[in-house]
Amino acid sequence: MANLVTLAILAAGAVAEHGGHEAAEPVAFGGVSAAQIVAASMAVLILVALFLKVPATAAKGLDGSIAEIKKALDDAKALRGEAEQLRADYAKRIEGAQQEAAQLVAHAQTEAAAIIAKAEADTSAMIARREKIAGEAIEAAERAAVDGLRAKAASAAAAAAQQLIASNYGADADKAQVDAAIAAL
Repeated sequence: MANLVTLAILAAGAVAEHGGHEAAEPVAFGGVSAAQIVAASMAVLILVALFLKVPATAAKGLDGSIAEIKKALDDAKALRGEAEQLRADYAKRIEGAQQEAAQLVAHAQTEAAAIIAKAEADTSAMIARREKIAGEAIEAAERAAVDGLRAKAASAAAAAAQQLIASNYGADADKAQVDAAIAAL
């Protein structure tokens, strides 16, 4: 401290001696020049600042600011780490969702193929049943037609036989047949 004051006074004296001015410098307090007064007042100001611990207070303030900045940087690093973790989690979720969607599509395609195969089998079975029913209906219609034709043929034959019997057989022929049948018994 004392060295600073001494340096300030010597510097002020050197400036006063080699100032390069030809004019007389104003003096005060019994021969003290203005430059010496300025140097002394600067030395006093520096001493007062040191006595009041202004540099330490400034350093503490700067240290506090540095600590706040470090804390902010640490918080930012932590937030960045959390953001990266969230991004990674969401990337995994997206990948999982894409895989699940692919599995759902594959499952849906498998189910669709099974439904189509079942529909084809059901259609084939229904066609076979309908063909069988139609064949049975045709057979029934043919039987009904044959039975109808037989009935018509039988009734035509009965009518023809009745006409033949009626024309060929009379009461006398009947009596002879009845007597022959009785005699045979």
